[in-house]
Amino acid sequence: MTDTPRNALGDYLRDRRTRLDPAAFGFSAQRRRTPGLRREEVAQRANISPTWYTWLEQGRGGAPSPDVLNRIAGGLMLTEAEREHLFMLALGRPPEVRYKAADTVTPRLQRLLDAMETSPAIIKTATWDVVAWNRAAALVLTDYGKLPPRERNILRLVFGNSRVRGAQQDWDDIAQFVVSAFRADAARAGAISEVTQLVRELCATSPEFEALWSDNDVRFHGEGTKRLRHPVLGAIELEYSGFAVDGRPDLGMIVYNPVDPADAARIRSLLRSPEPPQQA
Repeated sequence: MTDTPRNALGDYLRDRRTRLDPAAFGFSAQRRRTPGLRREEVAQRANISPTWYTWLEQGRGGAPSPDVLNRIAGGLMLTEAEREHLFMLALGRPPEVRYKAADTVTPRLQRLLDAMETSPAIIKTATWDVVAWNRAAALVLTDYGKLPPRERNILRLVFGNSRVRGAQQDWDDIAQFVVSAFRADAARAGAISEVTQLVRELCATSPEFEALWSDNDVRFHGEGTKRLRHPVLGAIELEYSGFAVDGRPDLGMIVYNPVDPADAARIRSLLRSPEPPQQA
């Protein structure tokens, strides 16, 4: 006989509770028949009724509210992955996304970008600020390191930077795509309020952005093709793919691969030159 979802929730809560060290939370570790915290201690930490918490472990009562689950997650010191699993067991859905602004990435993610020698790759936030890139991206796309952080925003570049606009062989299609994908990314990451000021700014400075934003189109980043006019490489075609960064709904990685192997070879040659030219 398999566990019911409610029993699975109780088993999970009990397992997490028994793994905690009472002394780490200021509770006496003496005279305990079982390891971990007592139920009433978890209830105290979560600021909920001990009876209500006991019922949850026993598979009784109604479904807990998201607020109660968040307080229990805090009381049990759950990680984000454990908190999401708690919501899936209790409610059958993940918790609402808590947007966290980021301006850096881990060294591991940066090393991943750097390992892609001839494939320009960037990591962007849900508000489409570029926070990491590799040398190929600086050469082929934009040298983000030469820009102030505020100007490393993809929408500001597409709609407000004449060089970036001129480099796109199909700017109209690119503009429509970035606006609709940007809208989806911001909503998925729970960052709607964070993009309000940026949207107002772009609507005031770019009639094209204002018209596209009012269309309310939404699409995922997915895969596609980007065609550029590069000052050194000339016309170049890149296939791009978008990837989520596991555990970081606020970040996304975009990798561009040269379609023509000859273009990849030319990118490699430029990167290995004594002073490779950089995009402004």
